[in-house]
Amino acid sequence: MDPERVEAYLRRIGADRPAAPGAGELRDLQLRHLRTVPFENLAIHRGEDIVLRETALVDKVLSGGRGGFCYELNGAFAALLRALGYDVELLAARVHGPDGVGIPYDHLALRVHTPTGPWLADVGFGKFSHHPLRLDSRTDQPDPGGVFRIEETPDGDLDVLQDGTPQYRLEQRPRRLRDFEVGCWWHRTSPKSHFTRSLVCSRLTETGRITLSGRTLVITDSDGGREQHELSDAETLRAYRTHFGIALQSLPTVRG
Repeated sequence: MDPERVEAYLRRIGADRPAAPGAGELRDLQLRHLRTVPFENLAIHRGEDIVLRETALVDKVLSGGRGGFCYELNGAFAALLRALGYDVELLAARVHGPDGVGIPYDHLALRVHTPTGPWLADVGFGKFSHHPLRLDSRTDQPDPGGVFRIEETPDGDLDVLQDGTPQYRLEQRPRRLRDFEVGCWWHRTSPKSHFTRSLVCSRLTETGRITLSGRTLVITDSDGGREQHELSDAETLRAYRTHFGIALQSLPTVRG
């Protein structure tokens, strides 16, 4: 990333350039990213291509208020962090579900090395930790998103738990962005993927979270308050624009 694009990315998330690639600066960058760049799968249902190349991923974040899902969001965030001087590794994970862990390369997360140790950074898992998690800690890590804990598995992987529930199993071997193409393709095309069966756009807010699922708008706050609104077509287009900065000419429809 050239300096111009780095500055554009920082403006996109409302951040100043960090003085140093430290843990506190990483914490601020992750939180700002979660509050500004939406977790969304509109591309799947609008027939848009998803290209796992740094330039394409950053371009998407920088234009049209768009975000993406894990491969896109964490891929772009990794590019920004590297440009800011961080040592970043891409890690593959398999998401825990009712039938066990998911497919290989099910999820992409980041290991970020700082002078104070390694951190798990993740801006692409939806409702998850607001702040990076210490990868070398095996104790509870309180966070506004819940109490997190990282546990070692017998095979040498790491299970990431949120409020006692396993979320995903993380490999520790660094990967390349192109390694995730098969997982991305599966999630874009398989009828078994929840991404092909649902339409979602969501981001963290200063007081909670706002999510648009199809034509259902849900606003939650940190005190447990919840509002749900069923929207008309015109109201849904307005909600995309107002809450996420995404201007659409027509509504996407679920392909699955």
